[in-house]
Amino acid sequence: MKLSSQIKPISYLKAHTAEIVRNLSLHAEPLIVTQNGEAKIVIQDIASYEQTQETLALLKVLALGARQIEEGKVQAASEVVAQLRERSRQSE
Repeated sequence: MKLSSQIKPISYLKAHTAEIVRNLSLHAEPLIVTQNGEAKIVIQDIASYEQTQETLALLKVLALGARQIEEGKVQAASEVVAQLRERSRQSE
């Protein structure tokens, strides 16, 4: 993805909104909008946004798991399975 072609001033956004929405849906590339020469906002299609949010959630889960491993807050899978089987037998 070449971001340099996806940088537009806010005046372009105002004048070409429908075209921008159409392009975002087709190409799934974010648009960086500048104001007074500075990057101010990023606009992206909803599918890309949802994918980004899902990716962030997965990364948070992985980071939490890595932290728990470092802190020794883990159990062997065989122990967990044995505990679950025992609970299942007790509830019968």
